[in-house]
Formats: sequence, structure tokens, C-alpha cells
Amino acid sequence: MNQARETLRQFIERESHYLWGRRYLLSVKYRDGKPSVELDHKRIALSVRPGSDQIKRAAVLHEWHKKLLHAAVPPLIAKWEKKLGVTVTGYFLQRMKTKWGGCNHRVAHIRLNTELVKKPKDLLEYVIVHEMTHLHEPTHSDRFIAILDQHYPSWHEARAELNDLPLAAETWKG
Repeated sequence: MNQARETLRQFIERESHYLWGRRYLLSVKYRDGKPSVELDHKRIALSVRPGSDQIKRAAVLHEWHKKLLHAAVPPLIAKWEKKLGVTVTGYFLQRMKTKWGGCNHRVAHIRLNTELVKKPKDLLEYVIVHEMTHLHEPTHSDRFIAILDQHYPSWHEARAELNDLPLAAETWKG
């Protein structure tokens, strides 16, 4: 997959960051106290201790992203377990360099790329449905496509949109 990459983020004042497909400006405040992130209609406010470097600022924002995903993912899994007639026994969030998700159909686990928090929520739902469909059919066979067509007819558009959006710059390790 040769997707466009975002420019490297420095996690500095007035830098653009995306959340659920919308662009926000980052506001960075240095203060003593536990690091935190808050969202309003146009800003992501990041509070960190004085002297926090780019790596620390990035880590605080990444943890916040995971928290948002952990709030969004379970209701989507529950919705689609009923529709698809499958059970997901566990899901995992991780940074992935080249994929949006993965499925271990033998143990009914799905993996989701933490970058999905930056994309429109319907694209997160598409990836979840795609991975859950692998619980019926482990390969991208005609049967797999027929199941997706039946349950998520707009999947072609969702996949195209997702694959047109940039992935994060590859600087992280692991």
C-alpha cells in the first residue's frame, strides 16, 4: 500500500491535528499537574508538565486517542455482532504501518489501527465490519465480498475513501 503520509507532527502550538475526520488546531499548555487533553469545537487542548518534549507530548495525545477508540469500538462491535451473527472475543488497538485492521479468526480477535481515530467514524465502522466479516470467511474470497455486499453495501466507497486518506508519518518504533 503506497498511501500518502502525513507530515511529521511536532505537537506544537497551532499545529493541525485530525480527530474523527475533522481538523483541529492544537493548543499546548505547560503546567504542573497530570497531563491531560480536552476537546472543544475547534481546538485540542494538550496540557503537559513544563519541559515535556515532543515524544512526551505525542505519547499523551496517543493515549487520549486510544481512550476515544476504546469508547467508540465496543458499541460498534456489539451492533455488528448481532447483524453478522458472530462473536468477537477481544479487540486490540495498535499502531500499524500498512494496515487499518486485522483479524485472527481462530480466536475471534480483531486488531484496529490507532490511526483510525483521525478518520471519519464511518470509516472506523467499515474496518470493524470488514474484520468481523473474516470471522465468517478468513480470506478475501467471493463469499467474503458477498457477505460485505449484503451487510455493508457502501463498503467499496468506504474502502476507497480510507485508502485515499494519509497515514501517519512513520517515525514510531514497534
